[in-house]
Amino acid sequence: MGVTEHRSRVSARAVAALRAGLLLAAACALAACTPPGPTASAPGSSGSPSPSVAAPGSVSASPLESPGPAESEGYPVPSDNPTAVATADPPLAGVVVVVDPGHQLGNRHFPAEISANVDAGMGVRKACNTTGTATPDDVPEATITWGVAQALTAGLESAGAQVVLTRDSDDDALWGPCVDVRGSLANDRAAALVSLHGDGAPSGEYGFHLLVPGPDQATHAESVRLAEALRARLDAAGLPRATYVADAIRASNDYGTLNLSSKPAVIVEMGNLRNASDAATLTDPAGQLAVAQAVAAGVQDFIDDARGGASS
Repeated sequence: MGVTEHRSRVSARAVAALRAGLLLAAACALAACTPPGPTASAPGSSGSPSPSVAAPGSVSASPLESPGPAESEGYPVPSDNPTAVATADPPLAGVVVVVDPGHQLGNRHFPAEISANVDAGMGVRKACNTTGTATPDDVPEATITWGVAQALTAGLESAGAQVVLTRDSDDDALWGPCVDVRGSLANDRAAALVSLHGDGAPSGEYGFHLLVPGPDQATHAESVRLAEALRARLDAAGLPRATYVADAIRASNDYGTLNLSSKPAVIVEMGNLRNASDAATLTDPAGQLAVAQAVAAGVQDFIDDARGGASS
């Protein structure tokens, strides 16, 4: 598939999903229901409803003012004294997920602070953080990861999860946090850590890939399972795999964020920001939404599998 072709495919699917989600939300306002997330189940998934992910910057739909369908049309008319029906817990109730939007916008202004060596796990010390890369139009990686993180957080929370963010803003006056903080932030209570990044590969390469801890780490096997769940959902969303990473999953001991997590952890390189097509996708709210939907659904698939089956 060519670069232009895969870009248009992602945008068309993302926009269609966004429009469908808004229509479902409006329809559900009448019936007091919760619309399912727009992401389709990946082949072989548990079939659980996917988290509903809000588009970045979107607002809730207003209730429609038109009357509901009449009973004569085959629809029941609500009772004057409806009986409350107990609903099941949301699929990710009680689950804590760490979402790490890579870097911080202000890192570029604090070279001394971000270059200070910190514990990066596996007996290695590395720089606290980096500035990250940028698109050909100079949109910073930190801003892109923050945008996707907002949509991902909304989706996970709508499915009942508690989200712990490693930073709470995209601020040009702030730096950090360091990798030792990001990697270990919620080791006491998290079920998984998902770190969002954009790669800086040669401009002719494109596509997403996932990084997991090395085979000699205790979290390797479970992290691979998480990565496989995310890859399946990103595939199903029509996002292309990296042209430069075999099977779009790579194990490494080089990343403090992964090394220092005692729970399953994956770095999601959402695309190559130096590639014009990937950059266009990841700076477009519809493209960010497509990635967020896929990652949220993949996390839910992973949790469902860990629990031994689909959520109720």
